[in-house]
Amino acid sequence: MKVEIEFQYFENCPNHERMSQILEEAVVGLQDKIEIRRILVNDPEKAKKVGFRGSPTILINGRDLEDMPPPASPALACRYYSHGLPTVSVLREKILQQLVK
Repeated sequence: MKVEIEFQYFENCPNHERMSQILEEAVVGLQDKIEIRRILVNDPEKAKKVGFRGSPTILINGRDLEDMPPPASPALACRYYSHGLPTVSVLREKILQQLVK
């Protein structure tokens, strides 16, 4: 079974391009074991539909990187990460953990 990664973002977020680069580096050599879906959240209805936690958000097998639950009122907003954007090694480790399950 492949690990499902969902990358949620909106275009006006200044961090989505950097997070996309981090994701691409984190999955090098794992492409045959994962499936990446990029979800452009471009309106409030889409934000509600996906339980948008802010841009950029990465879900691995449906689970948020920082275990943040979906907000009660999803909105088009930038995402705050408590320690800054995750590093390539942190993201890769989270993906690898899902591969061994």
